[in-house]
Amino acid sequence: MCCRYWTDLSPELRPIVEEMNRSPLVDRWHKTTKVTECGEIRPGDVTAVIAPDRAGQRAVFPMKWGFSGRPPLLNARVETAAVKPTFKDAWAGRRCIVPASYYFEWEHLTGNDGRKKTGQKYMIQPKGASVTWLCGLYRIEEGLPVFVILTREPGEGIRFIHDRMPLILPETCVNEWIRPDARPEELLGAALTDMHFEKANGESVYLYRS
Repeated sequence: MCCRYWTDLSPELRPIVEEMNRSPLVDRWHKTTKVTECGEIRPGDVTAVIAPDRAGQRAVFPMKWGFSGRPPLLNARVETAAVKPTFKDAWAGRRCIVPASYYFEWEHLTGNDGRKKTGQKYMIQPKGASVTWLCGLYRIEEGLPVFVILTREPGEGIRFIHDRMPLILPETCVNEWIRPDARPEELLGAALTDMHFEKANGESVYLYRS
């Protein structure tokens, strides 16, 4: 699963944030919720997301992380999104890209008593990449856009951390992914699973190839 990620105002990401800030939706969100430009992005935050505009062209909008629910829905499984009532319409025509520097995941452990517990926090991004293009779905709630992040089986090198990871595509697939008339299942083979991961406290850096 993915429930935290980090965005820097890097040369690659700053223009995306600046485009978001030009959206008239920013003022509407500010009436109820702060718009987060960078740093650690958490569920419920409003932040920059790439999606098509009304003309079908690539644009950037402020969107809130989480579909309404109890609790809010943060992720959707790529294996079932096309058929789940909550996600199937968005899968078919409302797909988005969430730009990030990297995402966070906590190691999931099983204690001697069989209970699950969380361990080390990791920063994860595709090997050799400066931007992590997280795939998502969006919908409109009360006139404003909200999104979830798609998840999939993890690459072999990070399977010890968690049994899920975000669906991440290379930058070359971003425009195709958000096209409303694209066939998203045809892009899944391009997903990136070769990850660089580092302990969030900076103790060590490990590189693995799946």
